[in-house]
This record gives sequence, C-alpha cells and structure tokens, in this order.
Amino acid sequence: MPPNRVLYLLRHAKSSWDDPGIEDHERPLAPRGRRAARVLADHVHSAGIMPELVLCSSARRTRETLEGVDPPGQWQIESELYAASPGTVLARLQSLPDDVRSAMVVGHNPTMQVLVLRLAAAAASEADLEEVQRKFPTGALATLTFEGGWSELAPGRARLASYVRPRQLEGR
Repeated sequence: MPPNRVLYLLRHAKSSWDDPGIEDHERPLAPRGRRAARVLADHVHSAGIMPELVLCSSARRTRETLEGVDPPGQWQIESELYAASPGTVLARLQSLPDDVRSAMVVGHNPTMQVLVLRLAAAAASEADLEEVQRKFPTGALATLTFEGGWSELAPGRARLASYVRPRQLEGR
C-alpha cells in the first residue's frame, strides 16, 4: 500500500487594516496575528508537526505567519499561491514529488477552507468538519491525511485528522 501522506493547510494569521492605503499583497500581520503565530508555533513544535516542504503565498501576511510559526522543512514562497483558487492549490499539490511525505500550505481564505472541505471525505471528529464548514478563521490549521501519491490527491480522498484555531490553543 502506498505511504500515508500528511497535508497541513494553514490560513495566515490576522492581518492589519491600520493603513487603508496599503496594497492588499503588502498588508502585515496585526499585533493579534503576531501573537497567534507564536501560539501556533508552540503548537506546531509541541505536536511534532514536521512538514518536509512548506509552500507559502508571497503576500506579506503569509510570509510573516510562516516566519512566526517557523515550521521545519524547506520553505518555498510562491507568488502563484496569492489569490489562488482551490483548484490551483490542488494542482500545485498534485505536482509534488512522491518522495515528499508531508507538506504545508500557508495561504488565504476562502481557498484554505474550501480546499479542506473538498478534500476531506471524513474527519476524526465530525464536529471538526462542521466547524471548518462554519468558519476557518485566521490562523486556523487543518491537518489532512491520505493514502497514495500527491497526484492522487483529489476531492473526497483525504481525512481531516485535526483542526485547531489560535483561540482554542490559547486556553491550553
């Protein structure tokens, strides 16, 4: 049987709207977003989340989230992931080499939420799947698992293994 793969989908942390004149691509994290990134970093490291490859949108807020969370693995900043549709992100994931066993995408909504809902046929907790459907807030991290190669990743082929949000983690 092909090896189990792990996909982490992380929505960037809360961005700042303090300067309405700043271009969307260049919006930084808000103080709340920087705090959330630190909370997520603690979770990533304590939970043993170790993506081999991290694909990150080129937007400033996603790059700052990536730096704050500081996951292990090779980081790639990709301009194509900024404003990418769920289908575009899925196609990028399907192109990953099969020697990569785990990957993380740091991106934007609604793409991250829609991708989780499309890919997950089942969940460790139905409450988690319902929560993703209700809301995928800034800083949310979904962990999906699936069997087979990256080219086989398709709607309904994954399982939502966990779903965490910074506010949930702050209480731990």
